[in-house]
Amino acid sequence: MKIVSYNVNGIRAALKKGLLEWLAVVSPDVVCLQEIKANEDQLDLSVFEEAGYPYNYWYSAQKKGYSGVAILSKSKPDAVVFGTGIAYMDFEGRNIRADYGDLSIMSMYLPSGTNLARLDHKLQYMADFQEYIDALCKTNPNLIVLGDYNICHKAIDIHNPVGLQNTSGFLPVEREWIGRFIDSGFIDSFREFNLEPDNYTWWSYRANARNNNKGWRLDYGMVSEPLKNRLKRSVILSEAKHSDHCPILLEIE
Repeated sequence: MKIVSYNVNGIRAALKKGLLEWLAVVSPDVVCLQEIKANEDQLDLSVFEEAGYPYNYWYSAQKKGYSGVAILSKSKPDAVVFGTGIAYMDFEGRNIRADYGDLSIMSMYLPSGTNLARLDHKLQYMADFQEYIDALCKTNPNLIVLGDYNICHKAIDIHNPVGLQNTSGFLPVEREWIGRFIDSGFIDSFREFNLEPDNYTWWSYRANARNNNKGWRLDYGMVSEPLKNRLKRSVILSEAKHSDHCPILLEIE
């Protein structure tokens, strides 16, 4: 199974930039989207069906034009779960999961901490999400949590680790959390195959950051430990330019 995860920074804008044509070339079986910034009734769903994804599931934020996640699928999942049951997370449309046999695939969009209030919100989300995942893994041990974590784990994952050490996304408390998340039973799939620096998934629109590759690795395919031997590939697709993020791709046997 080939899975793509992509923070599209607005699904309607990404469609205008050729997202569906790009998907036709890459041809993933499942697509996890984050930051869709649209409600289902604002989209022409037939374009996804015509592109080979007749099963598409949208979980939008209550606030219009904000956040939201989705899963596009070539085959029908056995089950789809919208949200976590944690009200403030679900109000912002941050989690959707599709189950295929013994495999569970989640599209997740973790908040950013752009100011003190949002940082507190992010830290609360991180703590509550860990509890949710710990419980979920007991019933769904073969779990992949893909999406925008809004955190760089290590210095190798950010272009200026010294200068950005006090910036949200690379704060010690955030980095420690993602380390604990991995230690709770997950594999950072990209680092399983690639330990090289200068591999990023997000670039600011300012100062020509993308052309200069001054980026951050914020997007992850976290694979639960029981799936380790089924993990075949995990890559960053930096050539795709429909967003300020680029997609990631992993393959599971």
